[in-house]
Amino acid sequence: MPKIIHSYVRYVDALNKRVGTFAMYLVFMMMGILLFASISRTVFNVPYTWAVEMTQFTMAAYYMLGGGFSLYMGAHVRMDVLYGCWSPKKRATMDLVTVFCLIFYLVVLLAGGISSTAYSLEYGQRNYSAWAPPVAPIKIIMVIGIFLMLLQSIATFFKDLAKVRGVELS
Repeated sequence: MPKIIHSYVRYVDALNKRVGTFAMYLVFMMMGILLFASISRTVFNVPYTWAVEMTQFTMAAYYMLGGGFSLYMGAHVRMDVLYGCWSPKKRATMDLVTVFCLIFYLVVLLAGGISSTAYSLEYGQRNYSAWAPPVAPIKIIMVIGIFLMLLQSIATFFKDLAKVRGVELS
């Protein structure tokens, strides 16, 4: 494989590893928000309307930013009816075929996300709730997460291609 592909794979793997590690800590942020909301509601009888919605936004950031990392780690769910019985080379061959479906899906999702984010920024779109926060920040985070997963899918394609050729690319 050319040196530029090695560099691309290393860079994208490192980027998704860092972003995914950051995203893992968002679980603690969600727990903190929910704990704060629970204590304020039960002990002080002061409910906060923003707590549940902020937790939902944090959860969306958690799974969108963690998508590329889970692809890097090989943690996505696969149908293991036949896949588990195959050799690593045959698995890589099948992954080469199916990764194009994933890349197509992510490109369409990214285009829709960019369009939706532009709309949110242009019109100041807000969520329909009592708190009514702007939705552009979470949409921007979602577009970043989709883009990182697209980059990781391409890196995975190169890794599988190298594996089919009998070379290890990491």
